[in-house]
Amino acid sequence: MSTPGKLLFEQPSEDTLWVILSGHWKLGKDLPSADVVMQKVKGAAPAVRDIGIDAQGLADWDTGLLIFLADIQTFCAQGKIRLKSKGLPQGVVNLLKLAAAVPEQKDTRKAEERVSFLVNLGNETVNFFRSSSEMLEFVGETTVAFFRMLRGKAQYRRSDLGLIIEACSGQALPIVTLISFLVGMILAFVGVIQLKMFGAELYVANLVGVAMVRLMAAIMTGIVMAGRTGGAFAAQLGTMQVNQEIDALKTLGLSPMEFLVLPRMLALALMMPLLALYANVMGVLGGAVVAVSMPGISLIQYYHQTTGAVSLWDLGIGLFSSAVFGVIVALSGCMRGIQCGRSASAVGDAATSAVVTAIVGIIVATAIITIITNLLRV
Repeated sequence: MSTPGKLLFEQPSEDTLWVILSGHWKLGKDLPSADVVMQKVKGAAPAVRDIGIDAQGLADWDTGLLIFLADIQTFCAQGKIRLKSKGLPQGVVNLLKLAAAVPEQKDTRKAEERVSFLVNLGNETVNFFRSSSEMLEFVGETTVAFFRMLRGKAQYRRSDLGLIIEACSGQALPIVTLISFLVGMILAFVGVIQLKMFGAELYVANLVGVAMVRLMAAIMTGIVMAGRTGGAFAAQLGTMQVNQEIDALKTLGLSPMEFLVLPRMLALALMMPLLALYANVMGVLGGAVVAVSMPGISLIQYYHQTTGAVSLWDLGIGLFSSAVFGVIVALSGCMRGIQCGRSASAVGDAATSAVVTAIVGIIVATAIITIITNLLRV
C-alpha cells in the first residue's frame, strides 16, 4: 500500500524554513494543504524570508503536487518571500515554469468598479448611438444584398436556404401550436368573465377571432421565433466569428451578408406568415374549447360568429405583420452574431442580445403598424 504524501518542517535559521516532502503526492489521497505551510510562515517570529522545498524523499506525484507547489509559489510571490527547491523532478519544474509563463488573458475578468450615475448614463448614451449606427449600416448592407438577389447576382447556396426553411417551419410547429392554443384559451377565459356580466358570452368568438387574426398570433409567433430561431442564428454566426469562419469567407471573396444573412432573412420572411396563419387556427380552436364549454354556445354558433367578425383586412394585417416580424427576428439574430466577440462567453451574450433586440423590434413594429393601419382604415 502506497504511503500518502507527508510534509515536515525544518528551520535551520530564524528567517529560513524548509518544507520536506515525502511519500506519494497524488490526487485521491489525503494530501497536506498548502495552508499548513502558510500558517507556519505567518506564525513565525521573526518573519521568514526564505522557503525551501526539499523533494528528495518524494516517491511519486501527479496534479496534487502541482497544486500544492503552485499555491506555495503564489503565496511567496505575494509576500515577497524567496522560494528555492532541491530534488524536484524535472517534469514538475517544467510545468511550474510553464504555468508561471502563461499570462492571464485580457477580458477574462472584469474588474468590479463603482462608477457614478452620470458616467453610466453617458456610457449608455454613447453605446446607444453607436449601436444605432451599426444597426443602420447592417440594414443597409442587407438591403444591398437583397437587391443583388433580385438581379440574380447574390452568392448563396439554395440548399442552405432549404435547410433553414425546414428549421424555421416544421420544427417550430410544436411550440407555436402550444403557445397559440393557450393564448386563445386565455383570451376566451378573460373575455367570458367580462361578457358574462352583460349576457353576451357569444361575443367571445369575436374577441378571440379578431385578437388572434389581427394581432396576437403574429406577435406570439414572432416572440417564440425570436427566442427559438433568432437566438440560434446569433449563436451560429457568433461561433463562426469565434472560429474565424466569417473571415475565411471574406478571404474567399464571398460576402457574409449574401452567403449567411440573406438565406436566413428570406426563410423567416417566407415562413412567418404561414406560421402565423397556423397560429390563427390554433388560437381560434383554443378559444372554441373554452366557449363551447359554456352553456348556450355551440360549436356552429362559435364558427359563424368568428367568420362574421374576422375580415380579410384583419387577416391581411396579421400576415403582413408576421412577415415584418420575420425580417426583424432574422436581422437581429444575424446582426448580433456577426458583431460577436472572439470568446466563448461572447457567443452567449450575442444570443441573449439577439432575443432582446428582436422582441423590442417586434413591439415597436407592432405599434407603428397599428397606427398606420388605423389611419388607412379611417
